[in-house]
Amino acid sequence: MAKAFASQGDMSEKKITFEEVGKDIYAFTAEGDPNSGVIIGDDSVMIVEAQATPRLANKVIECVRSVTDKPISHVVLTHYHAVRVLGASAFGADQIIMGDTARAMVVERGQEDWDSEFQRFPRLFEGHESIPGLTWPTTTFSDDMTVYLGNRRIDLMHLGRAHTAGDIVIHVPDENVMFTGDIVEYHSACYCGDGHFSDWGDTLDNIAAFDVDAIAPGRGDALVGKEMVNAAIENTRDFVESTYRPAAKVAARNGTLKEAWDAVRAECDPKFADYAIYEHCLPFNVARAYDEARGIDTPRIWTAQRDLDMWEALQG
Repeated sequence: MAKAFASQGDMSEKKITFEEVGKDIYAFTAEGDPNSGVIIGDDSVMIVEAQATPRLANKVIECVRSVTDKPISHVVLTHYHAVRVLGASAFGADQIIMGDTARAMVVERGQEDWDSEFQRFPRLFEGHESIPGLTWPTTTFSDDMTVYLGNRRIDLMHLGRAHTAGDIVIHVPDENVMFTGDIVEYHSACYCGDGHFSDWGDTLDNIAAFDVDAIAPGRGDALVGKEMVNAAIENTRDFVESTYRPAAKVAARNGTLKEAWDAVRAECDPKFADYAIYEHCLPFNVARAYDEARGIDTPRIWTAQRDLDMWEALQG
């Protein structure tokens, strides 16, 4: 019997923090669980990331209602992963926005991703019975899009592949705050199972070029101040490179997936073993790094069965 994924045993509730990171802009964080964002405009509210279920989305809504009674008009989803999008129905927003590529990934692999994440994250999917189905956007865009909440301008942009092929970021220019989704993390492992290692660094450079004053990352604490922002960007870069480099060396000599696993652990454990979801992410990260190094550009579709097969292979 293969060892269970680390996330399957994580059943303890996380402490929620709701922090203002710019005027009327908030980060909803929960000790390494998926973050959400709140942007309050003149007449309405935009939510960034919808959580895994309506049950968890309602926790975000409770925080919103602690600071404003304005209606929630928009939900923006940085990518397609189930733990980010399946709570969208709870917000009752007229507009659900994704990038074109993210929507295409819902079509291609959305159900498989839901099934896979459901068995890996039992705590996040408590109350899953209330999920009405896959989340579909009402609006998509290719490279960039601007939304106005009254006078407040919000820019949505695809700055390159990283955590997935369809990642977008959300920038609020009047406060110079950015929501990066899982392109940037803070003291949390990057999930790279659907990632593009060779592009990730360039995408981080594109984020850094905005020289923002605060970032709400995909997981981990809000990043307030340029020093913290820049440190998190560079730490994320180190995590991605430290995962890919040893796996690529093994692949170059036609080594096995198990050998790549051992090489990545030797590189990453000393630096990142205490990061949130590190043990959970590592097998998926190694498998994807090994594939990309062997020339597989499009990440394979993860299914519940493929998860288990991969995990058994990594155990040798």
